[in-house]
Amino acid sequence: MRRPHENTYWVEPNRLLAGEYPSSHRRELATTRLQSYLDCGITDFIDLTTPGELDPYQKLLEKLGREQRIEIGYQRLSIVDKDVPDDPALMGQILDEIDHRIDRGGTVYVHCWGGIGRTGTVIGCYLVRQGLTGDSALSQLARLWPQMEKSAWYLTTPETPAQFDYVRGWRER
Repeated sequence: MRRPHENTYWVEPNRLLAGEYPSSHRRELATTRLQSYLDCGITDFIDLTTPGELDPYQKLLEKLGREQRIEIGYQRLSIVDKDVPDDPALMGQILDEIDHRIDRGGTVYVHCWGGIGRTGTVIGCYLVRQGLTGDSALSQLARLWPQMEKSAWYLTTPETPAQFDYVRGWRER
């Protein structure tokens, strides 16, 4: 299964990809990077970063989509770096957004900055929603994580003890 680059991983092939920030502060590199996601069939982006944390890419992404006649979806649902949602309703909203976009035939990319902590937390909770226990979801993440080149330096996902505990304790409300 093709990936846009080595710091992404397929959670569900052709349905759900996870990883790091997909753009760049340099316009030319941003265009190249975003195009690599479109070339892999990604149609929907769930951005977990906070406003002002990184250079926005939504307008450039939508421009690329228009030029190629690809319907692109983008949604920012912010979680503070190295943290977990204060309100469980936010995680429910994120998971609902992922499910909605997949159900309508989209291929979704979930990302934060590094693709480790917030992204791993969301993907872990997504796996719980799919029927796994929290511990089983974390085990599945441990199997998926080695697809990421940076797994050689960052040995686990999620990143913090609080994020691991959040996945272990995740329950739909």
